[in-house]
Amino acid sequence: MRGIDALPVEIECDERFSGEGSEEKTPRMSLVGLPDVSVRESSQRVRAALSNCGFPTPRGMCTINLAPADLRKEGPLYDLPIAIALLRMQGVLGERADERLAGFAIAGELALDGQVRPIRGATSLAFLARSEKLRGVIVPRENAPEAAAVAGIEVYGVARLEEAVGFLNQLYEMTPERAPDECPPPFGAALDFSEVRGQEAAKRAMAIAAAGGHNAIMIGPAGSGKTMMARALPGILPPLTPDEALDVTRIYSSIGAVPRGAGLIRERPFRSPHHSASPAAIVGGGSTPRPGEVSLAHHGVLFLDELPEFPRVALECLREPLEDGFVTIARASGTLRFPARTMLIAAMNPTHAGGFAGSATERRAQDKYIGRLSGPLLDRIDLHIEVRAVPFASLHLARPGATSATLRTLVLEARGRMEVRQGRSRPNARLSGRELDRVCALEGPAQRLLESAMRELGLSARAYDRIRRVARTIADIDGIESVTDAHIAEAIHYRVLDRIRVGDAA
Repeated sequence: MRGIDALPVEIECDERFSGEGSEEKTPRMSLVGLPDVSVRESSQRVRAALSNCGFPTPRGMCTINLAPADLRKEGPLYDLPIAIALLRMQGVLGERADERLAGFAIAGELALDGQVRPIRGATSLAFLARSEKLRGVIVPRENAPEAAAVAGIEVYGVARLEEAVGFLNQLYEMTPERAPDECPPPFGAALDFSEVRGQEAAKRAMAIAAAGGHNAIMIGPAGSGKTMMARALPGILPPLTPDEALDVTRIYSSIGAVPRGAGLIRERPFRSPHHSASPAAIVGGGSTPRPGEVSLAHHGVLFLDELPEFPRVALECLREPLEDGFVTIARASGTLRFPARTMLIAAMNPTHAGGFAGSATERRAQDKYIGRLSGPLLDRIDLHIEVRAVPFASLHLARPGATSATLRTLVLEARGRMEVRQGRSRPNARLSGRELDRVCALEGPAQRLLESAMRELGLSARAYDRIRRVARTIADIDGIESVTDAHIAEAIHYRVLDRIRVGDAA
């Protein structure tokens, strides 16, 4: 694995004896090709598995090469192909096996009794087999459903070493794993928006964020429902398309996080790391780079509660993925790119104490707290949503407000309008400046209102485009073709932090 991509490794075996017709007194197995510790230990696992399954083991000095030799090999997934290579070298796998050996990529960890244990990266292995124009893959049985999600190849799951040997020797046929069914609409959020009382304006803002794929931050005191609304958000998002489900499954497969026996991940991811998480945990990295939380939230929601409490360096690392949709990690050995097209939903209190500023002292505390967030980061967040404390009367009402079903209908109808206008999988949050000029042409009062806001709030060019994108989404929510000054005014209203900073400066 390199990032979430699988690279091909060829297993070569050679057995030598000390003299012609003689055998080594102490048979040895040597692994070369830049293996890590878990790969070097394969020799013991493979020898025990072969012996316990009744197969012969190498009798002389056996050298196993993992090619290419300059690529570092990690993990126990080489056990099964090493065992297969040894058995071919010893003639247990005959010439009839060569056709299938040439047509299949093989991976799996071996237990000492010959059982084949699951691995990580089965989906990526299936993508590799398809790109290499192979017939298919042989993987552990528990990994077969996730590999079968990749169309165009045959996937065979094996539970034991003997099964793989019998299939390769064409002693019997196996039934290929069926591809998972089409993804049904997920709509499986942990909460329903009806459980959030008295925040109808904030609910509308969350529906706008879901419809346009916009990043959003909620600012309000503790107990006002910010976390509840964030956790209810996946329930109103459009369902994953088959291609998106494959992307998500591939990322989780690369770290072995696909539920055993499961196929496609059918629901949009929701990730909520603690504010003590390191930059590498948020954006990915490590000595062996792994995807971080922002990549694990690909095509889903990344929720950062108490945003100012996160390390400043971790938040600044989010600027690239929020803008470009991917994370680039550079190491001396090479550069990796992880997908990270996610919706950022953040929440914060106005001050460290929790409430909105009232006195001059509280305003200074508010300025200091909000000042932990950099301007460039806030520029990449489309909606700043003010969430006020819920009055007792709203809590006491028996009739709930907007439900997830109601908001979901608004979101899906708005996405439908976007799809007709700009194509599938192109929500308004991803529109370029040129596309915005075409679909959000402003004239008259709307143009003058935005010009005035830019001047008075001191907004950047990036914020100018984000206001237009949000206004375009508001018009789609309302079912109106052209963007009016009312839509611009509502979009400007969702720049709370810009207004707070300008008011403080004044």
